[in-house]
Amino acid sequence: MTPPEVRTEHAGVALRGYLAPPRAGTAQASRAAVVVIQEWWGLTPDIRDVAERYASEGYLAYCPDLYHGAVADEPDEARKQALMLDRESAVREILAAVQWLRAEHGARRVGVTGFCLGGSLTLESLLRPDSGIDAGHAYYGGGQLAPAQVATISVPVAGSFGSLDESIPREQVDAIRAALERAGTPNDIVMYEGARHAFFNPTREAYHPEAAADSWRRSLGWWERYLRD
Repeated sequence: MTPPEVRTEHAGVALRGYLAPPRAGTAQASRAAVVVIQEWWGLTPDIRDVAERYASEGYLAYCPDLYHGAVADEPDEARKQALMLDRESAVREILAAVQWLRAEHGARRVGVTGFCLGGSLTLESLLRPDSGIDAGHAYYGGGQLAPAQVATISVPVAGSFGSLDESIPREQVDAIRAALERAGTPNDIVMYEGARHAFFNPTREAYHPEAAADSWRRSLGWWERYLRD
């Protein structure tokens, strides 16, 4: 059995993270994989749990540890870690992980999803024309991307946002959706009414069970459509 803790290198990029193999007995004929990107807290148990949930659905799931071992407990500490992160290096790690899953684990199609910081890094990764990513799902990730940048995304992208998320206002979500529509990019951008930032995380006060459950259902449908044979 492959150890869950990963420390390796691919194409000159050091990879560190958590790997969840598909559960025995699950259908994975397409060898589909999902990269799960952390919130600003770091590679926390709830992010590992998301990978395990995907593994139970038959996906090979990998969580890159973009803070290289650091985990924040307080918002100020998390903010500091996020600001210190070299986003270009982080995207390079994500894309190296996508290629590693293909080259070393036989993944034929790879999706990328992320939450908070990971949501914006998902979108940034999808911007790269040579990303090797087949589809994406960004959770409450907007960040610095302008509509003109979003319009260059050519792979299918889903998005899940909360109407009470002050960090990503409705206008920004609408702009993301409109840019994808104008570009003709397949998309599924949903705003959950009454949900706040981090609504998917069951360890946080903002957890919204209904929004979390529906976004998970949509996510599984999205991957089934774009990652499975």
